[in-house]
Amino acid sequence: MQDKNNPQQQLNIELPDEVSEGIYSNLAIITHSPSEFIVDFVQMMPGVPKAKVKSRIILTPQHAKRLYKALKDNISKYEAQHGEIKDIGGNQPFNIGTPTAQA
Repeated sequence: MQDKNNPQQQLNIELPDEVSEGIYSNLAIITHSPSEFIVDFVQMMPGVPKAKVKSRIILTPQHAKRLYKALKDNISKYEAQHGEIKDIGGNQPFNIGTPTAQA
């Protein structure tokens, strides 16, 4: 039975076949403005000087913070089960005009 003071919404999410396969990315470039965060997922291949953005996600600052918290929580759970994820370094960040961070 659902409590009237704490209604729970049910959300049905559809995952189309072409999206369910996913897209491989080994670099994320994050830029932001006062109103949005833009996350470009890039695929870099060894020995190839050109890389392609494979997907772009645009988020409000509030949703970006929720994503950050969800990733932090899931990484903690993953590491509790599988051990610490080692940061092997790698790609250097590069700037595309606005403040940039790399993940």
